[in-house]
Amino acid sequence: MGLTVPGPGRAGRILSLPGLALVAMLLAAAPALSCGKDSDCVVGDRTYRLYRPEGRPPSGLLVFAHGYRGSAAAEMRNAALLAMADDLGLAVAALQSEGDGWALAHSPDAPGRDAAQEFDYVDAVVDDATARTGVDPGRIVMAGFSAGAMLVWTIACERPDRFRGFVPMSGTFWAPVPETCPGRPANLVHVHGTADGTVPLAGRAVGGARQGDVGAAMAMYARTGGFRETGLAEAPEGTTCRQSANPEGTILDLCTFDGGHVFSVARLRYAIERVLAAPPPP
Repeated sequence: MGLTVPGPGRAGRILSLPGLALVAMLLAAAPALSCGKDSDCVVGDRTYRLYRPEGRPPSGLLVFAHGYRGSAAAEMRNAALLAMADDLGLAVAALQSEGDGWALAHSPDAPGRDAAQEFDYVDAVVDDATARTGVDPGRIVMAGFSAGAMLVWTIACERPDRFRGFVPMSGTFWAPVPETCPGRPANLVHVHGTADGTVPLAGRAVGGARQGDVGAAMAMYARTGGFRETGLAEAPEGTTCRQSANPEGTILDLCTFDGGHVFSVARLRYAIERVLAAPPPP
């Protein structure tokens, strides 16, 4: 038994069952092979979107976590974000949550759950995106905004080994802030508006939960990683960064600006460049 398909001759040619099986395999693989900015990349039962910089092979990878009720597709429509990726030569892997937000400890929608499923998902995305782009594994940065920053802080605390560093923006742990981090100290630059009413620096109650205090998170991380303050630096768009480092040269910065719950590509770029300029954590 076979199937007639168009061929060089008028009658076409007959595919045997093994041939049909091969065609089916190729068709099934096509969506995965073509994944990118406008189509999903599949990892297990989850997806993400992948952008490759224009005109050159990527030298690194930005793994980006969207905010509450955001999406990977929406991040791929951010022209300024993709232009920054082009300038820096970075591929961008935009993560996709399973629901409105990320599965994190003490979150208001499911306070009893932990981030184990997100650890596996982020690992799978890093593996898949690295294989597709061929980037240097030592030049992978994770960033996120708002609820996405809560995921970034959690990964930085629990599973930092896959990353050069982290850039959480306008979000930290759900309360209570952990007493310590089991992972090795990582390069981390936190960005936050001092007038943020959605995720205030001190946090606020949300349903039956509470957002964590950024100051408490920074103090815990500084204590855990042996960081000491080294001075102040000016960053884009009226941002001031209180910089710290530990004896190994790993950095920890708190960058604040007079503003609310807003995402800035210029501030993100500053933080990414700072992380990539820092030495890889030992």
